[in-house]
Amino acid sequence: MKKINKKIWIALLALLVIGILIWLFTGKKEKHTVTFETEKVVTTDIHTTITATGTIEPVTSVTVGTQVSGIVAKLYVDYNSVVRKGQVIAELDKTNLISELNTAKANLNSVQSALNYQSANYNRFKTLYEKGLVSADDFENARLSYQQANQQVAQARETVRRAQTNLGYATITSPIDGIVLSKSVEEGQTVAASFSTPELFTIAQDLTNMQVIADIDEADIGGVKAGQRVTFTVDAFPDDTFQGSVKQVRQQATTESNVVTYEVVISAPNVSLKLKPGLTANVTIFTLEKNNVLAVPAKALRFTPNAAILTPDQVIEDCQGDHKLWTREGNTFKAHSVGIGITNGVLTEILSGIDEGAEVLTDINVAGAGMPDATQQANNPFMPRPRNNNTRQNQSGQQNQNQMPRR
Repeated sequence: MKKINKKIWIALLALLVIGILIWLFTGKKEKHTVTFETEKVVTTDIHTTITATGTIEPVTSVTVGTQVSGIVAKLYVDYNSVVRKGQVIAELDKTNLISELNTAKANLNSVQSALNYQSANYNRFKTLYEKGLVSADDFENARLSYQQANQQVAQARETVRRAQTNLGYATITSPIDGIVLSKSVEEGQTVAASFSTPELFTIAQDLTNMQVIADIDEADIGGVKAGQRVTFTVDAFPDDTFQGSVKQVRQQATTESNVVTYEVVISAPNVSLKLKPGLTANVTIFTLEKNNVLAVPAKALRFTPNAAILTPDQVIEDCQGDHKLWTREGNTFKAHSVGIGITNGVLTEILSGIDEGAEVLTDINVAGAGMPDATQQANNPFMPRPRNNNTRQNQSGQQNQNQMPRR
């Protein structure tokens, strides 16, 4: 009897040890947990932008030079001087120019005297020729000399006018109202205008109305049009954002280091005078902009619930449509066919199919051990999704999904 009881105890102990070992080596498998990310359908603004850099320039600037050579005798303005149109801003030494004018005038007086003589001589020969007292050849010579004297007088008068004009060029005046941006000469400096016009000053017309010349890459230029809104910043005032608009898209291309760019002119109101010529502007051009539209995150339109990771009591209600948003009501995942408008890659406009305030599913998160392979595929965007038994492919390539039954 004792031997039987001992065998029973040994058998029970062996079973207990086996059970403990099984529990230790297998353990209780942790169930995976599934959570969903949602976003509300909201009214917001959607825009797409292009960024570039540019240079701030005056809208109108004039380079002032001289058409005559000489020594700079007087300078009446300096950097940042405010000038008016017609105001004298510099003078060249006029000694040689006055001498040239006097020489031209003296030559004019000389040829004028010669003309007076030839005129009287021609009239005399004309009277004698009419009376038959001189030959026709003598009369023609007198008339020719008179005509040549007339031409010499006209030429001498033009020389006097040119000398007077050159003397006037020695007085440099401002062609516009504005402010002096640069000064390239000093008093006593000699300027030579033999082959090109020397640059003396650069005058900007109105610094309260500036512009930005931005270089736009060829890949982005197709979306840039006149009238589009622009914002830009400058390093001198990093906390300020300036407003402007596209005024002109220039057709001429510039190629540098195999990069093709096009110049875009942007208005830059400068009432505060913070913007200075030559500053580098960091430009943002709003190429597409719609305000107060219904929108959802673009990734919500790419979301589809995966039946492989749902619990048996959860149901998927699908629908027809090229674009779908999914909502969750308890254990039911419901698809809504929607019409979409513009998108910037982050937000997409919703035209119809769902109301403002609705919470739509955007992503799925799975945590815990024992996650099925289908769940891993659902979280991996590069893995193909499993096909449902009641999912069919029609001839146009679109999927036609029926409501899935309760698992």
